[in-house]
Amino acid sequence: MLSTRVIPCLDVHNGRTVKGINFNDLVDAGDPVELAMLYNKLGADELCFLDISATNEQRSTMYNMVSKVSEQCFIPLTVGGGVKEILDFKYLLKSGADKVSVNSAALQDPLLIKKAADKFGSQCVVLAIDAYKDIRNKKSGYSIATHGGKKKTDKDALDWAVNGVNNGAGEILLTSINTDGTKSGYDVTLTSIISNNVTVPVIASGGAGSPLDMVKVVLEGNASAVLAASIFHYGIYSIENVKKEMQDQGINVRQTW
Repeated sequence: MLSTRVIPCLDVHNGRTVKGINFNDLVDAGDPVELAMLYNKLGADELCFLDISATNEQRSTMYNMVSKVSEQCFIPLTVGGGVKEILDFKYLLKSGADKVSVNSAALQDPLLIKKAADKFGSQCVVLAIDAYKDIRNKKSGYSIATHGGKKKTDKDALDWAVNGVNNGAGEILLTSINTDGTKSGYDVTLTSIISNNVTVPVIASGGAGSPLDMVKVVLEGNASAVLAASIFHYGIYSIENVKKEMQDQGINVRQTW
């Protein structure tokens, strides 16, 4: 049985790790390189680095920062933000990323995922989906947003996920805009809808407030991994707290304590 992964997320803005609520009201949460070192020591299974302002600022991801983080990170590193073309995949992988996450650009060029998967392999390609509740969409009840959640579309989240997997995405990073940063729990309904209709792992993101929230999204939402930021950055819970609770609830985890 595969282990359920616990993944801290570094949302990076102007060279600092930040956190907000519903993708807004950002506050400083520390130095990304120092946090990478810390999470590597504390037993994280992977690390996610998202340059959250790159797309809106129409620039590439901060390669130098990615290199510095990867030098201190001896676990798989996923990097996203500002990925627009195949060259971005190449440069990020050369900078130390193990996987590259793409969001907005994939909507503008749906074949970008296929081109990246063909060139680098599906294991390197992560489709990031920022979804919000949308009653207009009768199929899943959720639509996707791009540009750091700032541009809402009417594209159905489930259709988009299935399309991305069919084009070669090896994993989905699924964030609920409605629950992001609220510490009220993941959107289990959203996670379940996507997880039960694709053949690749789904990382649940947005809303983690406690280890029990993570247990719930794994057991009820069929998430393959859980991503969190605030509860780790501010020391509310540790990775060990989360993994022990998961293990107590019968979830297989990689023991790191």
